[in-house]
Amino acid sequence: MSIASTAQIHPTAQVAGDAEVGHFAVIGADVEIGGGAVLGHHVVIHDGSRVGASVRVDDHAVIGKRPMRSLRSATTSAAEIAPAVVGEGSLVGTGAVVYRGATLGARVLVADYATVRERVTVGDETIVGRGVAIENDTTVGARCKLETNAYLTAYSTVEDDVFVAPGVLTSNDDYIGRTEARKAAFAGPTIRRGARLGVGAVVLPGREVEAEAVVGAGAVLTGTAPGARVSVGVPARDVRAVAPEQLRENGG
Repeated sequence: MSIASTAQIHPTAQVAGDAEVGHFAVIGADVEIGGGAVLGHHVVIHDGSRVGASVRVDDHAVIGKRPMRSLRSATTSAAEIAPAVVGEGSLVGTGAVVYRGATLGARVLVADYATVRERVTVGDETIVGRGVAIENDTTVGARCKLETNAYLTAYSTVEDDVFVAPGVLTSNDDYIGRTEARKAAFAGPTIRRGARLGVGAVVLPGREVEAEAVVGAGAVLTGTAPGARVSVGVPARDVRAVAPEQLRENGG
């Protein structure tokens, strides 16, 4: 075990014998750190969090942060939530924040300054790019790529093998922040298996991107993006079929 002299580890934490812990790292009560894990300098692992074997957590990252709730918060719950879980072989970049209640699968990459909120699950081998924000109560499947500064709103569903390009935006509030009725109507998008969203695409609340669909760069999706079809424009419209060689069933 290699633990820096300035690290603070709670007596009830369990740190594997071959783990590495950097300077000024803080490991809270009842934390579990798996074998071969490497924690950088100033990393904070909050109480109860589970960090799997061979996980790397870079400098200034935070695992298990509790959510903050304003009196005006609309989707943040005050209910108790389970500890954060980081699956084996995962990588968490500098300044990234993984909230309490988030679960990362195996070999997930959460890049620098990304945020994964409470009650979010991220499937195995998914990439969460630099500055990506995944809001609460969202499910992201396996082998997805969420690229730089993409935004997944609360209550989104993203199935396996989805590609989300840089700067994609999603929304869950058709009322745009007005009336109490909105609180019963929040609905994030559903992005089905193998779908792709181009740079800067916008998906409005509750809309569906069907399997293998493509939503082009800068498009605004106000309806459903049909499966294995390309939708472009403002508002997005169906213009053609996805090229057969790009479909996953054909090795795309």
